[in-house]
Amino acid sequence: MVEPDERPSNAGQRLGAPESLGISTLEPGQRPPTMPPGRQVSVRVQMLDDTQEVFEISQRAPGKFLHDLVCAHLNLVEGDYFGLEYQDHRKMMVWLDLVKPALKQIRRPKNTILKFVVKFFPPDHTQLSEELTRYLFALQIKHDLACGRLTCNDTSAALLVSHIVQSEIGDFDDVQSRQHLLNNKYIPDQDALTDKIIDYHRKHVGHTPAESDFQLLEIARRLEMYGVRLHPAKDREGTRLSLAVAHTGVLVFQGHTKINAFNWSKVRKLSFKRKRFLIKLRPDLNQSNCQDTLEFLMGSRDCCKIFWKICVEYHAFFRLFEEPKPKPKPVLFSRGSSFRFSGRTQKQVIDYVKDSEFKKVPFERKHSRIQSNSSLSPMTSHFSSEVPRDRPRASSLTADRTDSPLKHSRVAESAQVTVENPPLQRHQLSPISQPNGHHEGLQEDDDTRSRTSSRQPQQQQLRQSSDHINTGALPGSPGLSDSPAVSRVMMVNGQKQQQTLGLGQSPDGRQPSPLTSPLLTDAGFVRTDDEDERFPTDKAYFIAKELLTTERTYLKDLEVITVALQKFVSKEEALPDSLKNVIFANFEPVYKFHDAFLKEVEQRLAQWEGRSNAHIKGDYQRVGDIMLRNTQGLKLMTGHLQKHSEALLELERTCRGSRRLEGLCRDFELQKVCYLPLNIFFLRPLHRLMHYKQILERLCKHYPPTHDDFRDSRAALADISEMVAQLHGTMIKMENFQKLLELKKDLIGIDNLVIPGREFIRLGCLSKLSGKGLQQRMFFLFNDVLLYTSRGMTASNQFKVHGQLPLYGMTIRESEDEWGVPNSFTLFGQRHSVVVAASSASEMEKWMEDIKMAIELADKCNGPSSEILGSSLTDSKSPDEPGMDQESEDDLSASRTSLERQAPHRGNTTVHVCWHRNTSVSMVDFSVAVENQLSGNLLRKFKNSNGWQKLWVVFTNFSLFFYKTHQDDYPLASLPLLGYSITIPSESENIHKDYVFKLHFKSHVYYFRSESEYTFERWMEVIRSATSSSSHARFHSRKDPYPY
Repeated sequence: MVEPDERPSNAGQRLGAPESLGISTLEPGQRPPTMPPGRQVSVRVQMLDDTQEVFEISQRAPGKFLHDLVCAHLNLVEGDYFGLEYQDHRKMMVWLDLVKPALKQIRRPKNTILKFVVKFFPPDHTQLSEELTRYLFALQIKHDLACGRLTCNDTSAALLVSHIVQSEIGDFDDVQSRQHLLNNKYIPDQDALTDKIIDYHRKHVGHTPAESDFQLLEIARRLEMYGVRLHPAKDREGTRLSLAVAHTGVLVFQGHTKINAFNWSKVRKLSFKRKRFLIKLRPDLNQSNCQDTLEFLMGSRDCCKIFWKICVEYHAFFRLFEEPKPKPKPVLFSRGSSFRFSGRTQKQVIDYVKDSEFKKVPFERKHSRIQSNSSLSPMTSHFSSEVPRDRPRASSLTADRTDSPLKHSRVAESAQVTVENPPLQRHQLSPISQPNGHHEGLQEDDDTRSRTSSRQPQQQQLRQSSDHINTGALPGSPGLSDSPAVSRVMMVNGQKQQQTLGLGQSPDGRQPSPLTSPLLTDAGFVRTDDEDERFPTDKAYFIAKELLTTERTYLKDLEVITVALQKFVSKEEALPDSLKNVIFANFEPVYKFHDAFLKEVEQRLAQWEGRSNAHIKGDYQRVGDIMLRNTQGLKLMTGHLQKHSEALLELERTCRGSRRLEGLCRDFELQKVCYLPLNIFFLRPLHRLMHYKQILERLCKHYPPTHDDFRDSRAALADISEMVAQLHGTMIKMENFQKLLELKKDLIGIDNLVIPGREFIRLGCLSKLSGKGLQQRMFFLFNDVLLYTSRGMTASNQFKVHGQLPLYGMTIRESEDEWGVPNSFTLFGQRHSVVVAASSASEMEKWMEDIKMAIELADKCNGPSSEILGSSLTDSKSPDEPGMDQESEDDLSASRTSLERQAPHRGNTTVHVCWHRNTSVSMVDFSVAVENQLSGNLLRKFKNSNGWQKLWVVFTNFSLFFYKTHQDDYPLASLPLLGYSITIPSESENIHKDYVFKLHFKSHVYYFRSESEYTFERWMEVIRSATSSSSHARFHSRKDPYPY
């Protein structure tokens, strides 16, 4: 590692530099790297599943050629996390250098076995986008556990082994599980922990191997020894220690206990001299007697050099933006090592996978008995099944069918199986292999086909495609018997095996894995290419169904308070009894009421759809009677609803006086179940009344006055409107209070943001003109002050306040001609003026309109006090730091954070989304988003994917949250919509489906398909409300009572 000030040309570019075009692993669609000329030599490589492969390489081929050959053989895109390790002639384990010729490093290739293992361990496994990569990481964890390298307590060890067992043998069976543990040793002292492993395994029922891998990595990454390889050393006093390197920096261990850590930001230089390994630290201004250079004595010069090399590689991989440039060759003589990191950095790998589309090729899990669960590698697919929920009735299912979901004919129950790229499917590797990964006796069944038929006269046989084969079968068709099981021939380990699929089952007997990373990936969901279901065609049915779907989401939101929060705080006992009574005593009756209401609505919709015989006894194609009956009960809940705002106020007051409770609430917001800021859930009951009102208004507008359900619906609307009018003022005040509390968490440098009379108006990005040019700043507009901030360097990426502009006496004017900056305007305050520029003309118009309105409000109030906001920082700012209106160089670079500083805490709030997408949001937009919440099933398709994926989707808080089913407690992924555009696909996009809308932002494109014209229009309406801002005129209308 070279000091930046000494050799600036040798260091890689930091985040924010132009992206390098170099790649280090095989790109999809390309052939393996061209073999350099020269005599070929066979090299054996042992994979993480303990199989060995033989690769032919030239004598002149660099190490990178062999590494790329292995990655191409495995269809591994994220191969940069892995390396080839071998034992050299000194009996030391070293990494294969990717730049030097491989055979110059491996002196005796016939007697050397290279091991393909994990080299770089990221801090968070969610940064691994592909399931094959996570599977290989899980195998590495399994190896480290078995050899004792990954040490942990008994509880963690038992939990890790239980997930490994679940991935290998599937769901718990007492006899099978005990026998499996008897035959396989995963940890050194396994026998003593068998009962504990069994107890944990019993709780993993339903987890697929992919989910088990995910959970295994989630637990492992929290262990102190995760990814640690110890290098023996001694300090100056001769104390035996061990050195290790991680993504954060250099670590010091005594035994298996970490005693010190030197973060990369503190390290100035790493070097070695003979047996001495030297760490030069940057001077610490707070400690005058801090040691500048630390010295460790290692076993030999070779030991020092091996450890120094891996430190250089770790630093470059995790800290640099792109691969460092090679050193220029010296003219006369060289000094020091010419070694450098070669390959893509982690940032390049993440960007490359995110921006690329890959074909899907199955991979085999060697140790898993669930043979067909070949979940997704970067180019992998999976078998999935989807059973339509209607009763059996003949219908045609063909490959080129373009029917919309809304058809009058019912689809018969069938097991629909999707297989992609069957000729490219990789099976379990045999120990005896041919050069370059080819095997003897393994022949793919390229002619495997399934036929689709129906009771209609025409039958079509699916044409085999190298990309995609979609097969379906119906009861009574020639391809299948009438039994409720489907027999299928599969290739496993080169042998044909018969497998029986029950209806509604994937080949492993379960639904496919719902597992995905927090990024949106084309993995793990049920593929539904044609899911034709019969629904009633009346618009009233779809309005009633919207009531059902949103009620399910609302009840889940109530459970966040009544179940998850109550369980979380009961463990710590940090919540005072008075606060418990205010919160839970007022939420639990509301939750019980809506739980009963939801069951009643579900029963009515089942009768309406004809899924029970109850419709024979009466007319159940109505919902107004249920709404009227329950609004009477809801009126009795008005007292509880009014106290929900009191609960939020009491919680805030208590948190101010108790740091422990404040930390507890902050920790709860990090739980997956709390997918929104906690205080939003306290306002859900008030928001739900508005949703009822809107649904009933649409119902009354649809019904003619003579309709049987019109009278009940109108009466229910009158009752709900009365309740909304009664609680309207409280709701407006609490929405503003909630927004101020949320912004308080995002800002540092202010003490009294939440004060009586202050109203939030708009937040968003503007470029501030200074002596250094235009710099991105986050502006926050209130009715008395305008704040400008930049994103700070704290762990939570909060925004640091740089200045405040009181609105009293302020004037504003456009200044594009004056400064020559497009979309710019100048704010003239009493103390000083600021020139800012918006990203577009429309953004400038919104800002100027809202600022003028805020100035008028401030002038009417005769001006605020002289000091609007306290300027004392919450983190004990030193006296010599810059003042509020000054900006230090560290503050200016705050937006250029490295990967390690991008902590997950509060990283996806609306403020951060506006910062990254350079846009703005007003309080009116927040209010509109509250009114336009929606949830339901949608089919999602990526730009280059083949099939549609059925998801439960919830729209709220300017984002789409994706679930596998409505019963899930927390979302699998989310998509913030600010900055996105919503359109209808064009003919050139070849969608050929009804009711499809398209979301796109830059290169990101998603297609969503709804079940009916009504739901299509509703999704378009609510998403447009999140992607386009409202005028400030509605700001005043929201303050007036609703005209009922």
